Amino acid sequence: MSENANYQRPSWDEYFIHITTLIGERGTCDRGRSGCVIVKDKRLISTGYAGSPIGLKHCDEVGHEMHTVTHENGEQTRHCIRTTHAEQNAICQAARFGVALDGGTLYCKMTPCYTCAKMIINAGIKRVVCQQDYHAGERSKEIFQEAGVEYVLLDSAMTTYDDMK
Repeated sequence: MSENANYQRPSWDEYFIHITTLIGERGTCDRGRSGCVIVKDKRLISTGYAGSPIGLKHCDEVGHEMHTVTHENGEQTRHCIRTTHAEQNAICQAARFGVALDGGTLYCKMTPCYTCAKMIINAGIKRVVCQQDYHAGERSKEIFQEAGVEYVLLDSAMTTYDDMK
């Protein structure tokens, strides 16, 4: 029997999630280093990572631009707003080059934020696959369900940050 007899070929979801990890290494904000790929018919059509808009300074160069959000229940969350999220960058890259995303699948590190979720829905993406959960992702899950976007969470681990309360 060959050495490859026990080899387990990754599923398409595992394959594309692994690619998001590599793409995330280009990220310029150490709070996420998130990557994203958008695929259609099992073909990669756009990528993005968390980083500042073109021509602007990055968190890794000048530090984070932190904002504290107080939610209706009194809970507070902190967010770096200097960067454009990986999902936003992948959608923008497709738009720059005239690539339609309608019917595609988006793979990302964590459950998209509410703003990204709305962009995903409006781009016509029909399936979202996340490596892990996000502490502020509940509303995103709700609107995915309402809009008929399939949401898949591969690992229930929650993305956390050192300054979370």
